[in-house]
Amino acid sequence: MPTDYFDEFIDNALKEDIGDGDHTSLACIPENAKGKAQLLVKEHGILAGVVLAIRIFRKLDPEVKIETFLTDGDQVNPSDIAFVVEGKVRALLQAERLVLNIMQRMSGIATVTNKYVKALDGMKTRILDTRKTTPGMRLLEKAAVKAGGGENHRFGLYDMILIKDNHIDFAGNIPSAIERAQQYMEKLGKHLRIEIEARNLDDIKTIMKIGGIDRIMLDNFSVEDTRIAVKMINGRFETESSGGIRFENLREYAECGVDYISIGSLTHQLKSLDLSLKALNYKPDEFGPTHTYL
Repeated sequence: MPTDYFDEFIDNALKEDIGDGDHTSLACIPENAKGKAQLLVKEHGILAGVVLAIRIFRKLDPEVKIETFLTDGDQVNPSDIAFVVEGKVRALLQAERLVLNIMQRMSGIATVTNKYVKALDGMKTRILDTRKTTPGMRLLEKAAVKAGGGENHRFGLYDMILIKDNHIDFAGNIPSAIERAQQYMEKLGKHLRIEIEARNLDDIKTIMKIGGIDRIMLDNFSVEDTRIAVKMINGRFETESSGGIRFENLREYAECGVDYISIGSLTHQLKSLDLSLKALNYKPDEFGPTHTYL
């Protein structure tokens, strides 16, 4: 992920949360107080967001020390400790909610993605994400999909030509949409992959007759029509199933022989993984009697 994206995202998130000051910490915690905290896992899943968490802590305290035991993509269980962070207590407290919000969401995405990926063990079909992401967090959520073993579809409107149903309807028909896409790239000297959506088997016939594309999206096809479409295409173009696919029927679609299955729910319908950041070993001279919270 680009460094400038990281920096801008963290700056905006901290500004949103801290505003003109973390007044609770400013009131309760001495300026130079040092402390430790651990990232505790509270349920089974796949961890994601560790790399970003480290960057957040270092943004608030450049001298922070972090010992990592687990990283992005690791299988985790309740009571696992992902990392221990040591530094200025005010910085730890200011980072706490942002770190948890990001890691819990990213880990939730990685966990559900891994569930889908494992369901297709031994098959050629690969799981793709979509653009159904939280605004401003797309790169993080797509990184979480990768941590869970999935693959990324396009990142935005800029890195692939995806001719969907509305493009076709506004362009007039499939031949016109494909021709315009090819002319556009030739004019600008661009070399983007082209995917086009098919709504039925007749669309498949039309697309194959025209050619000039890389992948056909079988949108809301039944399992039976998907099987027929894959046979019709016969490896000439990549195939992607999309729409109406749930975990319960995932393998049925994969058994049709499609190259990819895109699942929007990986990033827009998920349960965050339960994590917590717990303080460790307060210094007696600054905080009273030593306490350990595990």
